[in-house]
Amino acid sequence: MKKTLTDKIPFELPFEVKRFIGNSQIYDSSSSPEARVYFIDKDEGYFLKLSKKGTLKREAEMTGYFHSKGLGAEVLFYLSGENDLLLTERIRGEDCTHADYLSDPARLCDTIAERLRALHELDFSGCPVKDRISEYLALAEKNYLSGDYDTSFFPDSFGYASAEQAYGKLCKGKSELKSNTLIHGDYCLPNIILDNWRFSGFIDLGAAGVGDRHIDLFWGAWTLSFNLKTDKYRDRFYDAYGRDKINTDLIDVVASAEVFG
Repeated sequence: MKKTLTDKIPFELPFEVKRFIGNSQIYDSSSSPEARVYFIDKDEGYFLKLSKKGTLKREAEMTGYFHSKGLGAEVLFYLSGENDLLLTERIRGEDCTHADYLSDPARLCDTIAERLRALHELDFSGCPVKDRISEYLALAEKNYLSGDYDTSFFPDSFGYASAEQAYGKLCKGKSELKSNTLIHGDYCLPNIILDNWRFSGFIDLGAAGVGDRHIDLFWGAWTLSFNLKTDKYRDRFYDAYGRDKINTDLIDVVASAEVFG
């Protein structure tokens, strides 16, 4: 995770957060235009995330839930005002795009596959998001109707020749996607934290909830291909996760939803 020293946070912060930060050094570690993320170099470290009003509520809820299961950071402060603000403790370690992990791709593949299977085996009682699939499919439908067909993030569009072809696949298979598993929702290497290869926790949990395991399986295979610049670890990832729980046809259905954002 990149960290660039910055003079100040260009947002008006509530008194509680200003007082908390004090004179600590602050680093910009943002990785997307949707949100600004700052690392506060104090104690063991903290992260402050700022985004549009209402956009971090789900992440705050699910981060708290994952923390209760020993899988995520502790939420210290959440506020929704002109913007949303989320303050969490730093999880010890580095994310899986760190050079130490990328340098051993086979071990990395097995590690994230086994950790994903462990997540999917957990009891999800009390999860605040009980039906991610309904939301997931509704978003794909909305984006299809508005013409939002992603050909940049997924350059080959997974072999779909057109938005209509992908949407046809989605309509045919969407009833098979079930909300029956605790999922991360964006299971990519930057969102998995390891400490010397030991699992520390997950971050960026805004898409988490009770959903279908094949969403995480899709992203796990995709992130290995994207970050390692090769698709040679896809089958190994599925094998390490356990083929007994995988329906590859449903991964194709997930892909048909993901091209619509």
